[in-house]
Order: sequence, then C-alpha cells, then structure tokens
Amino acid sequence: MWNFDKTLSREGTNCIKYDLREDTFGRKDVIPMWVADMDFNTPDFIVNALQERLNHPIYGYTSRPKEYYSSIIEWHIKRHNWKMEREWISFTPGVVPALNFCTLAFTSPGDGIIVQPPVYFPFFSAVEAHGRKLIYNQLKETPDGWVMDFELLESIINSSTRMIIISNPHNPVGRAWSEQELRRLAGICLKNNILILSDEIHCDLVLPGYKHIPIASLSEEIANSTITCLAPSKTFNLAGLSTSSVVISNPEIRRSFKKTVEGLHVGNGNIFGSIASTAAYTLGNEWLDALIDYIDDNIEFANEYCRKMIPEIIPVKPEATYMIWLDCRRFGMTGKELKDFFVKSAGVGMNEGSSFGPGGEGFMRMNVATSRSILAKAMEQIEKAISTIR
Repeated sequence: MWNFDKTLSREGTNCIKYDLREDTFGRKDVIPMWVADMDFNTPDFIVNALQERLNHPIYGYTSRPKEYYSSIIEWHIKRHNWKMEREWISFTPGVVPALNFCTLAFTSPGDGIIVQPPVYFPFFSAVEAHGRKLIYNQLKETPDGWVMDFELLESIINSSTRMIIISNPHNPVGRAWSEQELRRLAGICLKNNILILSDEIHCDLVLPGYKHIPIASLSEEIANSTITCLAPSKTFNLAGLSTSSVVISNPEIRRSFKKTVEGLHVGNGNIFGSIASTAAYTLGNEWLDALIDYIDDNIEFANEYCRKMIPEIIPVKPEATYMIWLDCRRFGMTGKELKDFFVKSAGVGMNEGSSFGPGGEGFMRMNVATSRSILAKAMEQIEKAISTIR
C-alpha cells in the first residue's frame, strides 16, 4: 500500500539535511545520510488531517483536544504495553528542549548529571550549557554488543549527582535495552536517589525480534523517579512540527517540570503539531509496521554489502532506530580524516563518531531511512572510494 522506494526531492524546502549540505560538508552534491529524519513522505492520513485544518483560514491561539492525549495513551498501550494516565502527560516543543527544561527544573549549577556515551550529542549541551557537571558512564563494547557499564556507574556517583539521562533505545549504537538492564540501572538510581530522564523518542522504531521497554513501565517505584520523553517526530517524520510529550507520574516532579515550562512560556505549541500527532497515533499502526519492514531490509542490505564488498567496515547491527553505527577503525584514521574521506572521496555525508563522545572515535553513523536506490548508490560510492586506498 505504501511505496517507500519513491521519495520526493527535498531540495529547496529549507531542509537541513539537504539544503545545508554545502555549509556542513563543503559540497552540495554529497549524499546526505546524517540528520536523523527520513526521506520518506509523511503518511497520507497525516497530510489529509493537516490539509483539512488548513482549509479553515484562521490559525489563531489553540488548545490541545482530549483526543491528542487519548491517542498517545492508546498508542503506548497497544505498541508498548504501557498504561499512562492523562494527567501524567505534558507538552513540550521537542525532546531536546525537554532535556534542557529538566536540567533547569531538577538540578542546580555544579550538580552532576550522568550520560552514557557514545550518545546523542545534545545530551552534553543540555548539561554543560546550564553550568552542570557532565559525568560519563561510557558504554562498554563487548563481543556481544554494546552494554551499560554498571560497575563504572556505581563508582562515579557521589553526593552531588542528581540525574542520569539515558537513550532508550540508544542512539547511535542501536540498542533496545533489555528489561534486565533497565531494572539494574533503575535499582542503582533508586538506591542513590538519582532521577532518571529517559529519552524514548526512538521507541517505535524497534526492529523485528526486539522489543522496546519503557523504563517507567517496570514498576510504580521506578516510574516515581522517572521522566520519559516521547514524540511522533522520528516515527512519522514530523520533526519540523516541534511537538513532543513528557510523561511524569510523580505529581511533585510533574509540578516542578510544568512550572519551568510555564515560566519559559514555551508550552503552547502549534495547531499543526497537535493535529499531526493525533492522526499519527490514531491511524499509524499499519503504516509503521510497513516502515519498519522496509528499514529492516535496508539495514540488512547495508550489512550484507559491507560483509561482501567492504569488509574493512564492520556495521554494528542495530536493534532499533534507522541508523547504523559503522566501525571504521581498521582505516586507522582520525575522526576528521574519516569524515573528510567519506565526503571528499565517496561523496557521502555522515555523522562522525567522536561527536557522540568517548567511545565514538573511529565510528560513523549512517542514516538508512531513505530509498533503496539512494542507499545502494551511497554504498557503491563508498566501496569505490575504499578500493583506492586498499
């Protein structure tokens, strides 16, 4: 029913991924596989809902209807077996803003906040931009994949540590954390009175054979110390509508969060974000299932291509997200050298691994949420470039 092989040109739409290629990579013909949004059309049922509202030519102040909240609740019951209450849900204009709001609401200058690199780099600025102390609980690379280092976590906690920010599922290494891992993490945090801030924006993009577990769904006690960030933006390609939710079951924590958001006057949102979110969560199940199948096939294609044609690159097969963490350490290049090589020699623009913090050196993050033809072209260009340095 949905054709993910067909994509529209995004050039000339003020698209960061395409229209800022020259500013970012020094050439505008690079195949962009960096910014974490998709080249696929936003599904028709969302476009239709937006068009219907556009037909009314007044776009004044607006509120969020009850359907906005009920669609979020029903979606997470069906997809993730997590029952939340209406009053737990607060609006924010994006998950990254929400991370910053939480830093302001629940910590003070000089307090320690833990992150688990290599990880989505706005985590770092959400801590450091507000005068908090960034503490690294670096993930461990093992023969069985990337895992949390719980021993290190316990050793770095001190009396000034207030919060941990986790990526669940993890961006960029692609882990869908297991229940056992999340329970162990939560146990350490509860024992030390550390607030858990869980970025679950990729929760719907878990690949076949894996499962997303909202950490707040594990127990009432864990939920009482957890703030969960959600959004339809990655799932349905709606990032430009700046609409996300923060779920907090603890009334005291929720009041503090709302006070911060209201004090900054950023809680109104926009008409179209609410409409798109409601349509996505109400009508999006079949479309999402088809999308995940396509992304899974793209990941398999890239993995097999590397195995057969570019053995120097070892992909870390993701359990979730539409990004692949590429191990390029066999080339012995610095991060800058890697990025320049892929741009200048292969004509492919990706995120360089060290930007994700310690443990990212020698890796590149590739976004495969694009048509198979574009992915194949990128892989062919990378293979050709590498053949010149073998």
